[in-house]
Amino acid sequence: MSCSGRSRLDDPDRLFEAMRESGVGGAFWLGANRREAGENERERAILRWIAGEGEREDRRADAIQAIEAASYRNPFTGAPCDAHEAVHILSSWQSTLIANQKIVAAIGMSGWKREAIGRFLWDGEKQPPFLSAERALALAEPGHAVAYWPSRTPAHFPAQAERAGVAAWQVEDGFLRSAGLGAECRPPLSILVDRLGGIHYDPDRASELEHILANGEFTEPLLCRAKALREQIVAARLGKYGIDEGASPPPLPTGRKIVLAVGQVADDLAVTRNGQSGMSDFMRRVRRCEPDAFIIYRPHPDVMAGLRNGTVPGAEDADLVLGSGSLLALLEKAHAVHVFSSLTGFEALLRGVEVTVHGMPFYAGWGLTRDLCPVPARRGRPLSLDALVAGALILAPRYLDPETELPCPPEVIVERLGRTSRRPYNVLTGLRRAYGAARLAMRPAVRRQG
Repeated sequence: MSCSGRSRLDDPDRLFEAMRESGVGGAFWLGANRREAGENERERAILRWIAGEGEREDRRADAIQAIEAASYRNPFTGAPCDAHEAVHILSSWQSTLIANQKIVAAIGMSGWKREAIGRFLWDGEKQPPFLSAERALALAEPGHAVAYWPSRTPAHFPAQAERAGVAAWQVEDGFLRSAGLGAECRPPLSILVDRLGGIHYDPDRASELEHILANGEFTEPLLCRAKALREQIVAARLGKYGIDEGASPPPLPTGRKIVLAVGQVADDLAVTRNGQSGMSDFMRRVRRCEPDAFIIYRPHPDVMAGLRNGTVPGAEDADLVLGSGSLLALLEKAHAVHVFSSLTGFEALLRGVEVTVHGMPFYAGWGLTRDLCPVPARRGRPLSLDALVAGALILAPRYLDPETELPCPPEVIVERLGRTSRRPYNVLTGLRRAYGAARLAMRPAVRRQG
């Protein structure tokens, strides 16, 4: 942040307190790493005073003068900002870097996403090495952490790590992921790092996101920010994979309740860890719940692209199968949505659509959905929609700006995705598309009903 010009510092004591709490100051750190910052003794003395290590009151005037002598710019927009905003941005980086300092290795990460994951897990000096589970545990000491991708890591790894006194932190995609499918090898712009040992789609164990939703303090400023973010997402027509540019659905019948039933990949961990019956009789259960409705079945996009295996026994219970076109346009026409644990249920809530869940995803159990499974006792706290948005999109995930490659808030990702109408394409994406097309050519056609 540049050093030119001069502006008056509002509420300096609040700024100093924020700098002390976060350890931010000088070149970056006042607290956690105790690095020497500053060109001369006067600046170092000012930083020591801000950190609470000095007694001389005249340092307060020196500190105000030094801060007012600098100008600050938001690194994501280039727009001028004040010192309070600059410290807030640096503080958010600092907290992530401190957490990452415990990570000694990462395992189970696909080769094509390691570059992005490495930036998310950077600790201010280095990225963790990507190792096998055995090598990671051999390197780790008690008190260390190993980050791992659940679907590509041996099931016994968390128990092994626990016996060794090593924390096992699960990593998964965030809910605003990318412009395009992850199955097409597009790197994530957001992830969740669960330091409690759970993960958001597994209701059998407490996750960090669930802990935030169950125990977090949702202040009025945070709720206002969440409301604005929700409205920004809806206005930009964003889903998990960027802008929804698909074709509108065909004309739908009037005078009947329109229900959208959303398919998932049957062997996905978000399904297998989310209930006993899984997807095997999902559509039959939807029809039993909605006997007179016009039901539209939407297969999972990875299945329709030929990139994942997936069928849904009982799809004949649907009145219409739509494997392509705009999902958001369907949400806008639907009176209700049925999901097992799909993120589409959360996206429907953002748009004010009634949601019934047959599993127990992170957004169920807070009084916002019709829940057909028992709700874990850890949940049950009634939440507003904006509190859910605050936890799921602001407090829990980490985001990486695709333009600056810096950690960023979700508003930056929404702005970036909102103007990315053309999805990025590379050789690996092309190979994945060709692979999916070949698989589709060998698969029986998806039946469509009118």
